[in-house]
Amino acid sequence: MDAPAPGRRGGLAAGVGAYALWGALPLYFPLLTPSDPVEIIAHRVVWSLLFCLVLLQVTGTWRPFVTILRDRALLLRLTLAAVLLAVNWLVFVHGVTTGHVVDAALGYFINPLVTIALAVVVLKERLRTVQWVAVGCGVAAVVVLSVGYGRLPWIALVLAGSFGTYGLIKSRVGPRVTALPGLAAETTVLAPVAVLYLVWLHATGAGTFALDLHGLALVGTGVLTAVPLLLFNSAARRLPLTTVGLLQYLAPVLQLAIGVLVAGEQMPPARWWGFGLVWLALVVLTVDGLRHSRRPSPRAPTAA
Repeated sequence: MDAPAPGRRGGLAAGVGAYALWGALPLYFPLLTPSDPVEIIAHRVVWSLLFCLVLLQVTGTWRPFVTILRDRALLLRLTLAAVLLAVNWLVFVHGVTTGHVVDAALGYFINPLVTIALAVVVLKERLRTVQWVAVGCGVAAVVVLSVGYGRLPWIALVLAGSFGTYGLIKSRVGPRVTALPGLAAETTVLAPVAVLYLVWLHATGAGTFALDLHGLALVGTGVLTAVPLLLFNSAARRLPLTTVGLLQYLAPVLQLAIGVLVAGEQMPPARWWGFGLVWLALVVLTVDGLRHSRRPSPRAPTAA
């Protein structure tokens, strides 16, 4: 068997690192109490932007960032993406700081199914029968969880819906927006609101930022936002799409483990049945995707 290429090994390490950091976030945000979720997200936006600006300087990639800001149509799309990203961040932090880590994990398990649904509704794509079966399993999972809990798993649904729509917008802007300039542009759009909110908090005496370990932990949210994204960008350029697709399940698996084993959240039978249906849908999608990725593509006609 041939040894994996160094670039492939480096890409795999970067991908595992990215999803491991995303999966471990539920361990970090509860440490930021007494900051509430809105204050945490405001700090996350500000410090992410500052960290991105430093990286733009270090990597010499100011030009793509400036190009985004000058393109009004592109900036408008990224503004919508930024709003969705802020909603995703806010609901995630609310979930992990109020004892709903398992619901957050469920949201990222459901995300591939939401992406497929958006492809059908928005892009008018046609699904194969197997993909419809997977989507059906996902819908059944939501019904089972809703009946078992007496309410919709809204945290999971908002996380999956916001991130799925965010991904749809980013896919439409295509290769014009790479990871670092894109995140810098999105946080630039959000930064004025975040700064005004933080100024108001401190003016009213409700802010929790101080020059101590708690303040450093809030600053760290910027690093923990940008670093996994850069690792993911590196992995996506070096690894096959199927490998990246399989790696994405590492984050919610870690989040589920943290919710059950560390946070001590309960897993009654209804929750296990719901997760089981989601996992069944993901297995169906993964097997179907791998099977089709190995099929030889039709030979293109030779140019005369």
